[in-house]
Amino acid sequence: MSEVEASREDGVDTETGDPAASGATAAPRPAGKDDAHDTVEAAVRAQLAKALGGVRGMIEAAVPTIAFTGTYVVLDEIKPAVAAGVGAAVLLLAVRIAQRSNPQFVLNSLVGIAVAAFFALRSGKAEDAFLPGILLNAGYAAAMIFSIAVRWPVVGFIIGTVTGDPTAWRRDPGIVRLCSRLTWLLVVPCAARVAVQYPIYLADGDQSGLLGPAKIVMGWPLQVAALAAMVWLLARGRTPMERKEPA
Repeated sequence: MSEVEASREDGVDTETGDPAASGATAAPRPAGKDDAHDTVEAAVRAQLAKALGGVRGMIEAAVPTIAFTGTYVVLDEIKPAVAAGVGAAVLLLAVRIAQRSNPQFVLNSLVGIAVAAFFALRSGKAEDAFLPGILLNAGYAAAMIFSIAVRWPVVGFIIGTVTGDPTAWRRDPGIVRLCSRLTWLLVVPCAARVAVQYPIYLADGDQSGLLGPAKIVMGWPLQVAALAAMVWLLARGRTPMERKEPA
């Protein structure tokens, strides 16, 4: 047997050095946690879904607000409305704990309703419960617009969490442009909520009857619409994912 034939039986072609050239099957590369995302678009879709908590996370964010608003509309009393909102959040938290699942989004909802309750109870005005949400959306919108202006769009850091390098994405102008467009789609719901709800809040009289439905309609339904627009935009491209190799 010649040396070439012997080497090919060992699975290596001496002429090319390529195991595949001899018909041998190369050993599979160990799968890492990021291997499921081969494109920037797939990585962003997965991370956005995780950040929003999926359908359940968005429902958990909406239920305490619906409980607060519905109770106030029926009873026209702040304290029972606050109790209903906090009670709904606590119940959702208890379900999460019983299921031993991630309570992050319920805790966010509980903190949000607690802050809203503090504002409403302190002033005695139900509409003040909606002020923290308005201010938070204004802050989010301003921060994201600033990140786009300085060419550090916040969505870019989602890519960084997947690749292992938080800033490498900025070296590719195409990815920066994609992340800027996606960040704008996150800005729109925040800006729309402020544009609609803040004038209602400033109007004379008790505006909680209008602010409650506005908050519900412009809450998770608007967020889902923005997410759908992002998925549509992401589905149009396949930007290769470049991962940072371990040292």
